[in-house]
Amino acid sequence: MTTFQVTEVQRHLRGADYPADGERLSELAERNGADSELVETLRGIGRVDGPDDVMEQLRGKLGGS
Repeated sequence: MTTFQVTEVQRHLRGADYPADGERLSELAERNGADSELVETLRGIGRVDGPDDVMEQLRGKLGGS
């Protein structure tokens, strides 16, 4: 299973406007240089109201600080 660093996710979602859905976040992450695994993982999440919701949706796939 792939794990993502919290700081990596935050960096690739810099500039996100919330609320947002996974499709919108995956497009932003791709523009911000995220690898395809993170882009696809974000595409699969539901609607989120902010960064904390993103981290909650990715729980179990995160490592590091």
